[in-house]
Amino acid sequence: MTISPIDWAIVAAYFLLSTAIGLYFTRRGGESLDQYFLSGRQAPWWLAGTAMVATTFAADTPLVVAGLVATLPLGAPPH
Repeated sequence: MTISPIDWAIVAAYFLLSTAIGLYFTRRGGESLDQYFLSGRQAPWWLAGTAMVATTFAADTPLVVAGLVATLPLGAPPH
């Protein structure tokens, strides 16, 4: 598989956009600790709730799945 110049351009654009967004929010979040950790206490309730749920899934799901794979005979017929 050969990566064409358009592929490299897309990857470069992605990294440039990600860097620009990060720099923008770094400046905004650097105003105070409240601004950095709590979004200046201006985030709507649904956004804060969605972030908490997403964080829980991101942290717990891989651990649970790894535990199930390690302890259960997955793919084996039931006894």
